[in-house]
Amino acid sequence: MSTVTASDGTEIFYKDWGPRDGQPVVFHHGWPLSSDDWDSQLLYFLGQGFRVIAHDRRGHGRSGQPSGGHDMDTYAADVATLTDALDLKDAVHIGHSTGGGEVARYVARAKPGRVAKAVLVSAVPPVMVKKESNPEGTPIEVFDGFRASLAANRAQFYIEVAEGPFYGFNRPDAEVSQGLIDRWWALGMAGAANAHYECIKAFSETDFTEDLRQIEVPVLVMHGTDDQVVPYADAGPKSAALLPDGTLKSYEGFPHGMLSTRPEVLNPDLLAFIRS
Repeated sequence: MSTVTASDGTEIFYKDWGPRDGQPVVFHHGWPLSSDDWDSQLLYFLGQGFRVIAHDRRGHGRSGQPSGGHDMDTYAADVATLTDALDLKDAVHIGHSTGGGEVARYVARAKPGRVAKAVLVSAVPPVMVKKESNPEGTPIEVFDGFRASLAANRAQFYIEVAEGPFYGFNRPDAEVSQGLIDRWWALGMAGAANAHYECIKAFSETDFTEDLRQIEVPVLVMHGTDDQVVPYADAGPKSAALLPDGTLKSYEGFPHGMLSTRPEVLNPDLLAFIRS
């Protein structure tokens, strides 16, 4: 397996497919999954001639399972270790959900020349949790419930997330894919319980407002209006408004996991932005 070693010794697994001289497109997965969640996009962009790269966040998938470092600063530092090791230049970074927060934190701090563009898909920025400065946010009690459910019976909790709000399969008119449910559960259970538990705080309480303001490259913000995990009104439009060069693209009725349920729509839109 291909890995890089983070500053604390944690091994970070990654995939690196395609021509070495192709423009790099780097994919950042959501909680509690792994780079395998990007199958549709990796194959699509590989077929378009890009160099595609995706890593497993620490504590997720095939990466190491340390006791610490499950915070956005460390996640971004791990990405910097990877991009430095591969010497990526003019890369496009695409992040879904928690991975969108990781992209925002990394791109805001990236070395000059490393990043050409970025995409935030159903992403957690600017900040999820409800507080005085974010009164429209999700109450902390919701995330406390996530932690309690994970600690009590992670396996059952992950089934319920995948069967319900993540892909919108709890909607009356949803076309349910058992394959997507089973994949979500399997990818989640491959990671470490401690990492997933701590990551809930990272994705829900980290404030990315200043990160977004500092990003100078073009950023596409893609968000479904029926996102039950990262509610549309408190995320996509707010992020786009904070970005110096941000564009919001909304998807009417699409769920949080729209990259997997509607790749035939999302993939061409991603390609158009990258080539624009």
